[in-house]
Amino acid sequence: MRTLKTSEAAAVLNVSPNTLRAWERRFGYPKPQRSPGKHRLYTHGEIAALRDALQEGLSISSAISRARESVAADTHVLVGALAAYELERADAAMEGALALRSVERSVEEVLLPSLEEIGDRHGTESAPWALAARWAGEWLLRAQRLSPPASSRPSVLLGDATRDQLDPDALALRALELCTTRVGLRTVTLPVTGLAGLGDVLGAYAPRVVVIAGGEENDDHVARWAYRVRAAAGALPVLLFHRSGRGDRTRTTGARHLAAAPTLAASQLLDLVEGSSREVSGGEDAAEYDDHAHQAPAPRRMSA
Repeated sequence: MRTLKTSEAAAVLNVSPNTLRAWERRFGYPKPQRSPGKHRLYTHGEIAALRDALQEGLSISSAISRARESVAADTHVLVGALAAYELERADAAMEGALALRSVERSVEEVLLPSLEEIGDRHGTESAPWALAARWAGEWLLRAQRLSPPASSRPSVLLGDATRDQLDPDALALRALELCTTRVGLRTVTLPVTGLAGLGDVLGAYAPRVVVIAGGEENDDHVARWAYRVRAAAGALPVLLFHRSGRGDRTRTTGARHLAAAPTLAASQLLDLVEGSSREVSGGEDAAEYDDHAHQAPAPRRMSA
């Protein structure tokens, strides 16, 4: 994917860098990603779409609407491919999305919304959903394998509390793994039901942060797992991650919540690991998990 610096993107649009940044602030478009040095990088496809709209003589607000429609068309293409069970065409749709966006934004703006629409149409217990979800999970795993290795970077432990690979939260977890890897962190994902040998794995990875993702395991299982993690690795911060639309029905413990958007959640984790002063939104620390594990109350389903 080709990216442009602020000065390069402004030159393509024949405006000043200040004007480009003003459009970004006012309209939220074009939406840049950030380089490792925190500099803006604009995708060439978005800038080109805006340039073409402006060349039609449209006002800036109308041009941005036209450019957004052009970019949003990728979601319709992917939904159509999945609805027709044409997985090769779904792969091609994601290739088209990658021409306009980063890998992370392609996942967040095209893949996940498309899967959500398939789930809304057919239900997440249906055969069409199973086909689409398996395809999406495999696509995310391929994308992660192509991500730069981060073996020397700090680690994040992801506790998998999803039902299975067809759980919609499992796709959100795969997306979080991908985005976290691409910001330069090392991820290790373990089921929250697995306690045997946990200390050995933690000793090998030495995670800095723990994230519990998903909503299918009961609180007792999660609390025991979190307690064992902190007993083995120290008083690590524990956070929760849920896909968009589920954060209003989460555990009542004091654990903090990451943003529902995988790209923003990964950025929050990077800031936390690097000791940034910016806070992850919401709540108190997760020390309540320790008390919860000691008390061992009757299991209850986790409302997500």
